[in-house]
Amino acid sequence: MTSPAPSDPAAVAVELEKIRGELTAGFARVDGSLALLVQRGDQTDRQLADHESRLDTLERSRWPLPSLAVLVALAGLIYQLVQK
Repeated sequence: MTSPAPSDPAAVAVELEKIRGELTAGFARVDGSLALLVQRGDQTDRQLADHESRLDTLERSRWPLPSLAVLVALAGLIYQLVQK
């Protein structure tokens, strides 16, 4: 059942003011949620940049290991050839 439309203009104004307040509160909640999502996105971007820089550092420091292994193997081979 629907309630009959109020004929009093003051009642209509009061109801419109209530609706306006509810809409304002709803928009404030949505704005707060969006601000939180933007903040989390910024934090994620910073973490991703940090991880990328750390990964680049690890990749740069890793290149001497295979070269060092080859040098040690060659030194061992030379040592064995000299001993015989």
